[in-house]
Amino acid sequence: MTRRTERPVLLVASSGGHLLQLLSLEGAWSGLATIWVSNDKEDARSLLAGERAHFLPGPYSRNVRSLLANLRLAVRLVWRERPSTVLTTGADIAVPFAWIGRLFGARVVYVESFTRIETVSLSCRMIKPVANRVYVQWPELLDALPDARFVGAVAVVE
Repeated sequence: MTRRTERPVLLVASSGGHLLQLLSLEGAWSGLATIWVSNDKEDARSLLAGERAHFLPGPYSRNVRSLLANLRLAVRLVWRERPSTVLTTGADIAVPFAWIGRLFGARVVYVESFTRIETVSLSCRMIKPVANRVYVQWPELLDALPDARFVGAVAVVE
């Protein structure tokens, strides 16, 4: 049982592979209070059943209207919950939560997608300016992100 005074870790990931990768990092927040944010999709609702979670409506990718709506939701959630850390594997929904989280004093940790071997994702490029730490899952990507850290790849178990 977590103490109510403990500041939670905000876990943000788009549904699908991003969410699976974040779930596989459970050891990073095990025993801590958490709040999840993902897309309002069946896979996310199923994978996060029983978790304290918020599901964002669509449409999503590269849509200014969605970005503004998610920015508004990020401000409300971060203001109310005051997370200590925002941990994310991307993608698009993570951007407003990373920026607002940092604005409110949270540490921001970004884990670049396993699919990114040599090029950096748009969400990483947008979050990197506010990230305290960026991790990559391929050493080759360190050429494009020299300040990032490589400690191995996330194993997604199906």
